[in-house]
Order: sequence, then structure tokens, then C-alpha cells
Amino acid sequence: MSRWIGPLLVAVLAALAGWYGTLAATPSFIMDRAWEKLAAQAGVNRMTHSPLVTAESQTIVRPSPDLAYSVCAFDLTDGPLEIRANPVPDHYWSLTVFDSQTNVAFVESDRDSKGAPVRIVLAAAGQAVPTGARKVVLPDAKGVALIRVLLKNRGEIAAVDAFRKKSYCRTLEAL
Repeated sequence: MSRWIGPLLVAVLAALAGWYGTLAATPSFIMDRAWEKLAAQAGVNRMTHSPLVTAESQTIVRPSPDLAYSVCAFDLTDGPLEIRANPVPDHYWSLTVFDSQTNVAFVESDRDSKGAPVRIVLAAAGQAVPTGARKVVLPDAKGVALIRVLLKNRGEIAAVDAFRKKSYCRTLEAL
């Protein structure tokens, strides 16, 4: 029996290391794949206002058909990025910023902004931003900003688009 203790201990340690490695690597693996898809479709550091999602057109798994999505795959390597979420009157909307590990780095909705636009500047550690800017520091350079607008019915998308297309993300050099 004692000759099995060593191999059994090695097997348990290998299983624990594999389990922990999987847990540690999964968020960045998921976000890397999503970021690459979004960046390929829409570009980097620019906001894309997607048409209403259908089962055939979904990029991300299980999007809601009741939401209008605007997305910005960003890369802060060359400097900070300004994001503006324009309010859509009488609709729930939110701006969420995800870092490269799928963590929520920032979130604000119409209920928080009380009808005003939300303006933030995303920056990596050590990057300077304009004085007075609402700065959100991210642990690394890549991530995704997502604006969601809840539709009352799918037929109102044209009216909602007039407001959401005023939202943007752009590098500070573009200002």
C-alpha cells in the first residue's frame, strides 16, 4: 500500500494544478476570443452600433433580442480612450466596460446618469488623461465596452438608433 502513496499524491497534485490552471486561464481565453471576433468585425477603438440580433447574426453567445447593442473592442496600448454613452430617452440603457479577464471595470446606466450622457476616459496604469476627465484605470490594455438599450418593441429600432449612434469611443488623439 505504501508504494501507491507517492503516485497517488502526484496524481492529486496534478489534478489540482490542472483544475486551478483551467480556472485561471478560462476568463482571458474567453475574452481573447470575443475581443478578436469583435475587433475583426468592427475594428479597434471605434464604436459599432449593431443591428438587432437574430439567431443567425449573433457574435456573442445568447444575446438578448430585446436589446440594441453598441460595442467597442479597445486597445489602450497607444494611449487612453474616450467613451461617450448617449442617453436614449424613456429607455433603460447601460454602459459596461469589461477588462481582458471578463471583470466589470465600470458600469453605469440611465438610472445613475439621470438622463445625462456618460463620458469616461479609459486608461492603463500610468497613462495621463486630461484634467477633469472621469478616469477609469484598467489593469491591462485590451477590453470591451458595451452599450445596451432595452427596446419596448423591435419596431422602434430606427428611433432608438438616432440616439445611440451619438455614442462613441475614440482615442484621445482624435479629439
